[in-house]
Amino acid sequence: MLVRRVVNNLKNVRTGATFTFNPSTADPVLGECTKMNMFQSINNAMDIAMDTDPTAVLFGEDVAFGGVFKCSIGLQEKHGRNRVFNTPLTEQGIIGFGIGVAAAGATAIAEIQFADYIFPGFDQLVNEAAKYRYRSGNEYDCGGLTVRAPWGAVGHGGHYHSQSPEAFFAHVPGLKVVIPRGPTQAKGLLLACLRDRNPCIFFEPKILYRMASEDVPMMDYTLPLSQAEVLRQGNDVTLIGWGTTVHVLLEVAEMAQAELDVACEVIDLQTIMPYDAATVEQSVKKTGRAIVVHEAPLTSGFGAELAARIQEHCFLHLEAPVQRVTGWDTPFPYIYEPFYMPDKWRVFEGIKKAVDYM
Repeated sequence: MLVRRVVNNLKNVRTGATFTFNPSTADPVLGECTKMNMFQSINNAMDIAMDTDPTAVLFGEDVAFGGVFKCSIGLQEKHGRNRVFNTPLTEQGIIGFGIGVAAAGATAIAEIQFADYIFPGFDQLVNEAAKYRYRSGNEYDCGGLTVRAPWGAVGHGGHYHSQSPEAFFAHVPGLKVVIPRGPTQAKGLLLACLRDRNPCIFFEPKILYRMASEDVPMMDYTLPLSQAEVLRQGNDVTLIGWGTTVHVLLEVAEMAQAELDVACEVIDLQTIMPYDAATVEQSVKKTGRAIVVHEAPLTSGFGAELAARIQEHCFLHLEAPVQRVTGWDTPFPYIYEPFYMPDKWRVFEGIKKAVDYM
């Protein structure tokens, strides 16, 4: 097992990924599809939003020529310089401007170039955007604000281009936090955020921008926020993740079935806050075991909230302690990234520990 894991990790040093992407199949009701990777589906979602909402504006560092990852490429040419434009390098200014745009009744699509750089705008999000409606007694709000940011590990990003800061914002009433696992979800969930009347933070797993490719519906559609998706049914262990970790869980669920005869249920949380507690609880009450997986560090990561919720509401159904398989409590490393990541081998060990408990 150790040799196999080391060989796998050495391969990942070259490829930049610690998982195999598992494409989703769109609901046939959504009609004709076309092949898109994730940055194309995000581009398509913003294009549709700007077509259908004349107040929508897109702004951020370098978005006019497409941005670092080309998510906005072609949008200025189509929608004009007054609706798609660059900003100075000031995250607090980008988010503050977005709050003002949304407070005036328009739809603001603010891009932060990397999620790691969102922290200079933290006060604007936490003390202004999240509380705007509450402090006015619902007389005014900035619900038209959506902040997009590339998120998570990418294989070579180091400590300033790899972080997963969702737990910071999940602690703030008034914000919605969403993380898709692939192109189909990215389009539907982003359109849902842009049309939701609450400020949303939409974290985009940047390693999936080009790696993830699916047949994505061409029509205008939304996917429900605050609704988890059960991607694989099982009776023995519940595996919970979001973003890229979902693909780790789907891969390790196959391993557990083949090597341990253990049937894992895999849940994509999708919305981090407000999250779908009912789906999580229903699954854990069935399986009696739960493992939460995320790239962010262990201590005070969002897995801690889920573990506490499961312990409080599913205690009499548990056959083993709730486990968290996460990044380590260190800055995100560069050379040692494959050993920092919660890969399938670490999750596989967690599954064995859960079924062997007692």
